[in-house]
Formats: sequence, C-alpha cells, structure tokens
Amino acid sequence: MNSYLRRAVSTAAIGALGVATLAACGDSGSGSDSKTVTVVSHDSFQVSKGVWKEFTKQTGYKVKVVRGADAGAAVNQAILSKGNPQGDVFFGVDNTLLSRALDKGVFAPYRAKDLDTVPSALQLDAAKHRVTPVDTGDICVNYDRKFFADKKLAPPNTFDDLIKPQYKNLLVTENAATSSPGLAFLLGTVGTYGADGWQDYWKKLKGNGVEVVDGWEQAYNDRFSGSSGGSGKGDRPLVVSYASSPPAEVVGVEPQPKEGPTGVATGTCFRQIEFAGLLDGAKNTKGGKALLDFMLSKTFQEDVPVSMYVNPVRQGAKLPEVFTKYGAQIAKPATVAPKEITDNREQWIKSWTSLVVR
Repeated sequence: MNSYLRRAVSTAAIGALGVATLAACGDSGSGSDSKTVTVVSHDSFQVSKGVWKEFTKQTGYKVKVVRGADAGAAVNQAILSKGNPQGDVFFGVDNTLLSRALDKGVFAPYRAKDLDTVPSALQLDAAKHRVTPVDTGDICVNYDRKFFADKKLAPPNTFDDLIKPQYKNLLVTENAATSSPGLAFLLGTVGTYGADGWQDYWKKLKGNGVEVVDGWEQAYNDRFSGSSGGSGKGDRPLVVSYASSPPAEVVGVEPQPKEGPTGVATGTCFRQIEFAGLLDGAKNTKGGKALLDFMLSKTFQEDVPVSMYVNPVRQGAKLPEVFTKYGAQIAKPATVAPKEITDNREQWIKSWTSLVVR
C-alpha cells in the first residue's frame, strides 16, 4: 500500500468517538526528553526519513511519532488528555473538526515562522494562532475511466450530475458520521445547495441508488471498480475519494501511462485543511515550536505531496511531476464557513443519518 493509500485509510470517527490506543513509532525517547519532540497524530501521518534527519540536523531535536487509530479518535484522545498531553505537537485536525479541539482548549498559542507564506484563507485561527495550516486536500468523486469508456457514457462532473438517471446505482460514499471523507462530501453538498437545500439533494441521491459504507478503505478498495489496490471486485465506478487519488494509482507503474485509470469529477469537491498545533501542557514547548516552524519550511512542505499525497500550504512549494501530470487541481471547491460548520455540524450529521442511513 503506497503512502497516499495509507493516509486515506484513516477514517475519522465523528459521532461516538472512541479513544484510540496510541502506539509510538519513529525515534525512541520520552516526551519529557528535552532533545526529543513528540508528535501525536493519526495512523496515516507519514514523513520521509530524510526530512526528519534534516530537522534534527537543523535543530538538534529528534522526533518521536505517536499515532492513533484515525483522525477523529486521535482528536478525541487529545481532548481527553488536555493539559497532560501525550506529546508536544498534534498533527491532523482538519477544518471539519477544528472547532471541537479549539473549544476544548487543546492547543497553546504559537505563531509559526514563515506563516506569511501561507494564504490567509487557510489560516482559520489567525486571530489566536493556536493551530498552523500544514496541508490541504480536496475530497471529490473519482470515476473509473474504463467503465465509462466501455459504456460510451460521459462521466459525471458535478453534484447535479450524480442524481441523473444514467448514473443510478453507480456511486459509493462513506458514512458522514464515521468517516472524514464522508463528512467532507456532505459538507460539499451543504456548500453547494445551502443549509436549506442539501437534504432535498440527498433524498434525490438516495433515490438514485447511492451506496453508503463505513469508511474510505471499504469504499475505495472494496466497492470501487477502479481501485488497483483493492479486491478488484467492486462494481461501483464512482467513489468519494481525493483529487490526488489518480496520481497514487500510477506511482510505481512502468511504463507511465498517458493518463491514470481514474479521473476526478472536479465539480464535486470540498477542500479540507489540515493543521498542527502546540499541545497545551507540552513538556518540550521549545522543541514543539521548532517543529511547527519546520513544518512550514520548503523541506517539509515539498515532502508533503510525496509522503501523504496532499497539497502543501506554502506558496512556491514545488509539486512533483506525478501530481501535476495526473492530479486534478481544483480551482473552485465547495466551502462552508468554519463558524457554520461549528454551529451545525452535529445536527447536520444527525439529519443526514436519519435521511440516508436509517
């Protein structure tokens, strides 16, 4: 499984979040060791070894990574251990769950160096700097090119397309109550149709045969017909995944194809922003601040696409050729204001569950 697929397997538990059992990985050492910086994250956090070596060379600190089961459970664990954290820095809270962590006081304020290289639109806590933007990723419907070519059917491109009769029983998505991509897809429909219109859209989508599964791994590897890393038995040629899924499908393939086996419906996207922050009560605050600074450096930012298959936030950071050749750059993703997510997220999930799953 390549690094992108490892990342995307992480499905955030949004509703009844369980406490993740955290496992230490990477360099040995305790979080209280002044020469060690401990990062708490989800189980799909990946950084190239050479990048960590460069951080150690520049700062003298070694890095220890403590991973939880998935993004949502890791956030919940950070909330439960507030004031007595299991590390110094937390990485992996995104804009769909950010307000939960901020409201619980998980993070201590720190303005990272080079923050001025990050577009202001990505700085969702600019007034207090409790978190630092690190990467972005677009949640979009992916399609199996071969299926649509064989059927001589144009693939869908927009949310409106997905409810048309010709795409009946073709889409699989993740549960918005148990999956970060599933919640992002729901928010994409809220951003497109408004707080008063998204439920009517989902009624139509359900009537058009959308299938709902628990998480990304099941949706992409088991149910999606275009997955090269799954069972190969999926019969759904449309799946909610990432705009960076097509590059992941061609990594390591020789010779490199002219285009990837999967495409992106660019009018179905919602942008996630992923953050890191200094944990309140961290034992090594100096090292934690140094790491946050490093996460915005060109060295770290240019590793983000190849290690986690997401986009860097630093302006001017170079994208690898596999991204520019095979990936989809989303100019106008659907968005929902952070405060609107904060005020309505739990009720939207409950309404969605009653409407679509039950």
